[in-house]
Amino acid sequence: MSVHEKSQGYHSGAQDYVAGRPGYPPEAIEWLRDVLGAAPGKRIVEIGAGTGKFIPRLQEAGGTIIAVEPITEMRELLVRSFPDVTAVAGSADAIPLPDASIDVVVCAQAFHWFATVEAVAEMRRVLVPGGTLGLIWNGRDESVPWVAALSQITNRREGDTPRYQSDAWRKAFPAPGFEFIGDRHVRNYHIGSPEQVVLKRTMSVSFIAGLPAIERHAVEREVRDLIDGTAELAGGREVAFPYETSMFAYRAI
Repeated sequence: MSVHEKSQGYHSGAQDYVAGRPGYPPEAIEWLRDVLGAAPGKRIVEIGAGTGKFIPRLQEAGGTIIAVEPITEMRELLVRSFPDVTAVAGSADAIPLPDASIDVVVCAQAFHWFATVEAVAEMRRVLVPGGTLGLIWNGRDESVPWVAALSQITNRREGDTPRYQSDAWRKAFPAPGFEFIGDRHVRNYHIGSPEQVVLKRTMSVSFIAGLPAIERHAVEREVRDLIDGTAELAGGREVAFPYETSMFAYRAI
């Protein structure tokens, strides 16, 4: 299984990922049902399922869910949280499922890690004709000054890490065997204490979690300084971290 080296931070950062990452808005359920065709009786695979942040939306849409995740620590957390979901070791370019056996493939907050010709072809292989591929991300709203300042802290450490914000994932399309259906964009908020939705969110970033301890501590100090110096965040009051949830859909032809 091929896993980008910068994703290795998720081995040590799985717990922070659970606490610090936002969920997905109700519109994601409508997208799953109305655009992707997720429904009872359908077989749905999430590639790069992580700790299962998107699983509740898949369960609400209906269908039999298979979660594919290569990182053991994240997969173990998923299994503990969702014991009724089948979770298997695998990756986007080596999906352990038969040809034309799946109705819907979804990648939530993950496709940028494996946006390759090989991975897209593998997803097409497991889809039935007329099946759908859905890509969904929560992208932070950097029009808010403190969110932009937070991004500056993390961006200085990103190196060559694949990220949704770079739009490099778009180079995987158009792709043989797929036609673009459309995209949707909606507001989303992660509500909680600054400790949870700002600090833990930052420390859950793969390339931050994978830093040497002294550098991680430096990042933590910078984020705490930002929190203390920002009126909206100081004092531990509940905050709404603003995101835009973006959804892209493709049909297997």
